[in-house]
Amino acid sequence: MLDYEKISMEIIINSGVAKSNAIQALKETKVKEFEKANALLKEAKEHLIVASKEHFEIIQKEALGEKIEFKLLLMHAEDQMLNAQTTVDLAEAVIDLFKD
Repeated sequence: MLDYEKISMEIIINSGVAKSNAIQALKETKVKEFEKANALLKEAKEHLIVASKEHFEIIQKEALGEKIEFKLLLMHAEDQMLNAQTTVDLAEAVIDLFKD
């Protein structure tokens, strides 16, 4: 049996770090610190991978027939993960524009 609260918190924590790193990468870009910005984006993506793996574990269990009870915490975790992904994607695009 999966611990959905633990998984939800792992998703929230890793998504939060990813989003924070993406925002900090944009700040580094403003002062033309592209190496720092790229390192922050790389770390952000690594955290998103961890969040996605945790999320996939729940999806996989449901696909295999395990009943997943609706939990607001899990919904919040998914929302945070999607927001973080969007922030990282946009930060990457903006940084690329600044480099050019």
